[in-house]
Parts: sequence; C-alpha cells; structure tokens
Amino acid sequence: MKVAVVGATGMVGNVMLKVLEERNFPLTELIPVASEKSVGKKIKFKDQEYEVVGLETAVSMKPEIALFSAGGDTSLAWAPKFAEAGTIVIDNSSAWRMNPNHKLVVPEINAKLLNKEDKIIANPNCSTIQLLMALKPLHDKYTIKRVVVSTYQSITGTGVKAVRQLENEYAGEKGEMAYPYPIHRNALPHCDVFQENGYTKEEMKLSNETKKILGDDSIKLTATAIRIPVVGGHSESVNIEFEKDFDEVEVRQLLADFPGVTVQDNPAVNTYPMPIYAEGKDDVFVGRIRRDYSQPNTLNMWIVADNLRKGAATNAVQIAEYLLKNELV
Repeated sequence: MKVAVVGATGMVGNVMLKVLEERNFPLTELIPVASEKSVGKKIKFKDQEYEVVGLETAVSMKPEIALFSAGGDTSLAWAPKFAEAGTIVIDNSSAWRMNPNHKLVVPEINAKLLNKEDKIIANPNCSTIQLLMALKPLHDKYTIKRVVVSTYQSITGTGVKAVRQLENEYAGEKGEMAYPYPIHRNALPHCDVFQENGYTKEEMKLSNETKKILGDDSIKLTATAIRIPVVGGHSESVNIEFEKDFDEVEVRQLLADFPGVTVQDNPAVNTYPMPIYAEGKDDVFVGRIRRDYSQPNTLNMWIVADNLRKGAATNAVQIAEYLLKNELV
C-alpha cells in the first residue's frame, strides 16, 4: 500500500502525515510530494526519513492512494494524471467538489456512495464538514428548511503566511501580510474572494456543498464567514429552521449518538465548545443548543472543530480508511 501525500510540506500536508501516523494507517511506503523547491527535503514519518519527490516522479511510482493538499490548480492539473496511472486521489482543494462527475464525501454521512469507479474523490470545505456533521442527524429526523450560519474562522485556514502575520503583529514586528488588514485584535468579514452577488466564495461553498452532500437542493442556506485571530479551529453560530417541531432532549441525544460528534452543553457550569480545546482533536463539538424563541421549529447551536483535522486531514484519511475497509482500492 503506497500512499502519496501531495503538498506534504504544507500546513495541511503536515497534519495529514500526523493523522496517518496516529491512526496507524496500513501503508507500506510513504511518498511525500511537494513543489520543485522542496524536492530533496527530508520528511520524518514513524521514525523513518523519506525524501520529498516531485509530482512527475510520484505519478511514475504509481501509489494506490494520493492525498492531495496542494491547491486547486495543482489538483486540476495533476489529479487526472494520478488517476490515469491507477491511483485513487482524495483531494482537499475546491477543484472537484462541485463537479457532477465526482463525489463530495464526509464518511459519516455519505461514504456509501463510493465505488471502484471513483478515482478522484473530493474532500469538502472545512466549514462545511463540521456544519454537516451536526446537521445530518437533525435533518434525517426533522427535515431542514433553512440554515443561517455565521463562521468565526481560524487563521490556519489561510495557511502559514497568515499564522506568521498574526505572530508578527503580536510581537509588534512588520512582515508579509496574508490579509488586507491587521488580524491581531481584529475580525475580518472576508474569507476567500468576493463574488458578484456580494458573498465570498467561502460563503457560497457552505451553501452549495451542503446541498450536494445531503442530496437535497431544497435546503436554503445563507452564510457570513469571518476570519478571527484564533489558531485552534473554526467556530460556527447556526440557526436552523425545520419542517417539523423537535424536542431539545431528543436533539441532544441525536447529536451525541452521531459518530464523530461530542455534545458540550451545560451553561450552568460554563460548558460549551471552544477552539482552544478543539485544537488537535478529530471530533466536532456542539453546544449552546437552544430553541429559537422568535419563530417556530427553529434551533440555535454553536459548532466548533479543528479545521486542519476533521475539517481537512482527518476527513481525507477517513475516506482512505473506508476505501480500504470496503475493498475499493
């Protein structure tokens, strides 16, 4: 079982390697892949050193699985080349997500759609993954009509450059800017590129990907995505209107029973999800669960997850695990 990690020297690539090691993924050979400037560098994995190779070399090595986290352009150019060589690509970029010929997968929700014909599988957006992990069991029971979501997103979603910007600002030093404004002691209502409709790409991803993954185009979703000076993970304030009424005790139980979700919801002792405690964990944490008193059949909740793990690396590795378990590799 040869596994390539494309973008191995990047922020998500590093976490992919960590998750593969932690989950003891049964690979026999690791192929770390990066851009030409990183070729020849050494990567440590399970106490062994591996040399970083370029994309062309990696394709020729014919890995069974390639985990991609090197940006949309790289995915568009190289995922088909890996697929042609017989490799199954699990891609973390937005390149293939809305392509009707490719599955968009959160394993706990829709992995059963996968079959041996799937050579390029899309990993959803980090904000979408944590949102849908909480929405899925509730949609199955009460049927979602409309969702209003505001995200409070970690700078790690932007990458190393953003982390450096915050560190520089915190230290009072000048340096390269990942954002058009300071991020230290600030909140930017600007994640990704603005579209003609006034929404950002990030906000539209939440809407479009939700419909595709849940297989329901009738769900109305509107989003505002905000970047905040946090490292540990993304947070989401979510308001959900259902077709049917619900019982709050049952809502908590449905969430607690769903694999990969942890309910942290006891305001009496200040128990609620926070990114500082979600960092490094694979679960999606849900709290502040309460009925919206302003209109019927409507629920408020707060969802937090480490965007580099379940929001990216862990979800991709879980897809690979599902493929192995069900002999689709």
